[in-house]
Amino acid sequence: MTLLKRGLTRRRVLQTGMAGIIGSGVAPLMFTKGAWAQEFCNNPTGDTVTLGFVMPLTGAYADEGADQQRAFLLAVEHLNGEGDGGLLPTFSSKVLKGNGILGKKVAYVTGDDQTKSDAGRDAARRMIERDGAIMISGASSSGVAIAEQALCQEMGVIYMAGLTHSNDTTGKDKKRYGFRHFFNAYQSGTAIAPVLGEAYGKDRRAYHLTSDYTWGWTQEESIKNATEAMGWETVAAVRTPVGAGDFSQYITPVLNSGADVLILNHYGFDGVNSLTQAVQFGLRDRQANGKDFQIVLPLVSDLMAQGAGEAIKGIYGTANWDWQLDDAASGAFTRSFGAKYGQPPSQIAQTSYVQALLYADAVERAGTFYPPEVIKALEGFEFDGMGNGPTLYRAEDHQCLKEVLVVQGRENPSTTFDVLQTVQKVGRDVADYDASIFEGELGPYDAALCA
Repeated sequence: MTLLKRGLTRRRVLQTGMAGIIGSGVAPLMFTKGAWAQEFCNNPTGDTVTLGFVMPLTGAYADEGADQQRAFLLAVEHLNGEGDGGLLPTFSSKVLKGNGILGKKVAYVTGDDQTKSDAGRDAARRMIERDGAIMISGASSSGVAIAEQALCQEMGVIYMAGLTHSNDTTGKDKKRYGFRHFFNAYQSGTAIAPVLGEAYGKDRRAYHLTSDYTWGWTQEESIKNATEAMGWETVAAVRTPVGAGDFSQYITPVLNSGADVLILNHYGFDGVNSLTQAVQFGLRDRQANGKDFQIVLPLVSDLMAQGAGEAIKGIYGTANWDWQLDDAASGAFTRSFGAKYGQPPSQIAQTSYVQALLYADAVERAGTFYPPEVIKALEGFEFDGMGNGPTLYRAEDHQCLKEVLVVQGRENPSTTFDVLQTVQKVGRDVADYDASIFEGELGPYDAALCA
């Protein structure tokens, strides 16, 4: 039995007589492909491999978490050869055969991060130490994702981030063991600013309400930079707590601020509540500076749009994916998810499902579960057939580069799910950026101990 079995602490390892090896900094012993070292965190030696899924099943992003969980369970089914196969047939890489991962049946454990960083980190640690999870995926909050990603780097477990939009996730807080499929706030600013300029003009005065954590801060900065570059003025930027519920005290000052645009850097229930309350305050019916007052929700999901109801009509935002895209992969995933759950998938469902498949695919291509080799299989990986067009997992920062959608709330939705329309697909070449504009270091490849 390996000395690094699940739950064994670094201190216990030292007590077993491995202090000399660990203290010397010697990496795990490696042989040829297919015979990598057995001494790494939670190496699956039986006939199953365990993946850990952490989601916000309670808290401000609970709606997102519920759909995320549905997607993860569907991915496990398809990896194990159950159901209709989902995106396995459309995926440009053809190594996944529906027989698990490297012939091992996929098992899973789930946890609730409560939309709180500490809770997410604790849940991920339990999955690694208690349940033997070899990969962790999840989060709908960038704060949670960054905390879980840092833990996984420490413990030598790969982290496939769910919905995290902060620039910091693959910027100053990027990690060698962390990968993000979702786009970021910088890309949202690049995509949406020209559309806003065309729709509302380039002489505007904007007031920001911003969720007070890493995602809100970087979205505010990105949207400010992009809109100011085209001529907009920023009147004020006010931070609001996550899960505030009642935003009236923050919306009232907007009325006499001289602003003619309200930008809501909110997500999940916060985005639903602040948008709904802003409309109830009559902002959309006002005029300011001789112009019709406008509201912008820079990051939006169909789940939020459904929750906002009438308030979402005409509102612009950006999205990572939409179930109504007409490519073969989007259609296949929508049919598969809809057949199982009776509703179309959200963008967090799609990115979570895709992340699970991308990890499994990288293991198959590497021919091993040994994390450094799986990481190398993901770095610089080009793929298609997942619903986002040609996509690159950039090696320098582990950020996926692909097209970004600019969406708008439909004026006359045909169903309760048909609430957003894609008004522009911003190409990967436009959404691309130099990874060096953000700070941070990925760190080493060497797998750490389960500590």
